[in-house]
Amino acid sequence: MENKTLEIATLGAGCFWCVEAVFDDLRGVEDVVSGYSGGYTENPTYREVCSETTGHAEVTQIKFDPQEIDFADILRVFFAVHDPTTLNRQGNDIGSSYRSAIFYHSDEQKQIAEEIIKEVTAEGVYDNPIVTEVTKFDKFYPAEYYHQEYFANNPTQPYCAAVVAPKVAKFRKMFIDRLKK
Repeated sequence: MENKTLEIATLGAGCFWCVEAVFDDLRGVEDVVSGYSGGYTENPTYREVCSETTGHAEVTQIKFDPQEIDFADILRVFFAVHDPTTLNRQGNDIGSSYRSAIFYHSDEQKQIAEEIIKEVTAEGVYDNPIVTEVTKFDKFYPAEYYHQEYFANNPTQPYCAAVVAPKVAKFRKMFIDRLKK
């Protein structure tokens, strides 16, 4: 059995429940963990992050096999499943904890992020400029256990039914050829 070398992407695209649910279905993704990055408080809690006092964004940390999917394609999915043109907001979720952010783990990831932003901008997908923050990764704090696999465990919860499920359905339709079997 061969040993896989996995890479890590840390992305903020609003509510981490939505992002985790999308990337869980993507072929080449081995693990997705909801959590917090980009702030200045050690070991923040969900309540603290939502209070806008820690500087953190809700993020997902995605472990992926670069032999099956590369970082550029991870970012193409990322830009397709959220609105990267709204500063500190995704739909009704408002605040810096919901910002669009790429926390790069290497200079190569930073360069790829900048290239994909230019690509998406050139395609004219969005009417407004992309405001996604591209910041060097520092720390990741996993969210509380009850946030992990939230959509999978709570599909009928009202927020999941109204917000997460439509995003997952859109993703599945757009990327049907990239779904896990």
